[in-house]
Amino acid sequence: MEIVPWLAFSWAFLLALAVFIYVVLDGFDLGLGILYPFYPIKRDRDLLMNTVAPVWDGNETWLVLGGGGLFAAFPMAYSIIMPALYVPIMTMLLALVFRGVAFEYRWRTKRWLKYWDAAFIGGSVVAAFSQGIALGALVQGVEVSGRAYAGGWWDWLTPFSLLCGAAVVIGYALLGATWLIMKTDGPVQDRARKLAWGFGLATIACIAAVSIATPFLDSVYYNRWFEMPGLLISAPVPVAVLIITVLMFSSLRTHRHEYRPFILSLILFALCFVGLGISIFPDLIPPNVTILDAATPYNSQIFMFVGAVIMLPLILSYTAYAYYVFRGKTDPDEGYH
Repeated sequence: MEIVPWLAFSWAFLLALAVFIYVVLDGFDLGLGILYPFYPIKRDRDLLMNTVAPVWDGNETWLVLGGGGLFAAFPMAYSIIMPALYVPIMTMLLALVFRGVAFEYRWRTKRWLKYWDAAFIGGSVVAAFSQGIALGALVQGVEVSGRAYAGGWWDWLTPFSLLCGAAVVIGYALLGATWLIMKTDGPVQDRARKLAWGFGLATIACIAAVSIATPFLDSVYYNRWFEMPGLLISAPVPVAVLIITVLMFSSLRTHRHEYRPFILSLILFALCFVGLGISIFPDLIPPNVTILDAATPYNSQIFMFVGAVIMLPLILSYTAYAYYVFRGKTDPDEGYH
């Protein structure tokens, strides 16, 4: 079985890119549901939904691409990850389905409106929390024997995975708040700016907590972050996080900056993603399964890679076009159709 390193690593990069784009796009989308309790008035809640109504379902395309790409390019990793993280992954998918149904049904009823709003909030929080738990469980390590999962049913449930779950919920709320600053005006925007301050501070605290805990999960992580030559690569990341944090809170202090808080919060997420890559690369499933271990043969990967290289720009293009068409502020008097 011929494994070509450059191709396997290219596939890993494409999958990481798909997951990151999903986090960016669906993160603020889920964040709006998390922020729903802070906007109890129906008109405000309608406005929150209208800011993402034209694009919300397309955001989850990237989740499908990430999962499908993992199955196609790294089937061994897929066969290990699924039984290891079956509960949080299935919980996330069910929450996304329930949330999608609530998104549509809340516009069609008055009697059951409060229940569908509650479903929208619950689906958003549970989906985000499940994603964080799955990430934390993967980072802390998966027990593997041969080419199969060898751990227990509840190995994913640990203090570290719960911390990651809470961090993702809070981080998505920050994305949602900065999105509202960009897309709304008046009292809704003013409240979003205050929420961005609170969730921003909580996000930084969560980043610090996860960053402190991660190196002590495994000696390999510790070496990559605190010993040479890994220190040369890892050291700029916390410095960059500090700089972006200062810039983000500075932009929140003035109403002149409406786009900058959202862009800076996305950069903050990107830096966290870089930190995650530094921690686990070249592992695909820490600590024992590398990218090359899990890769399919060359013929399979090159065939799919050509298709991915063609399709990825197309997906990026129509996604960018959709956001371009619906750019600017959302009119609070416009309905969702």
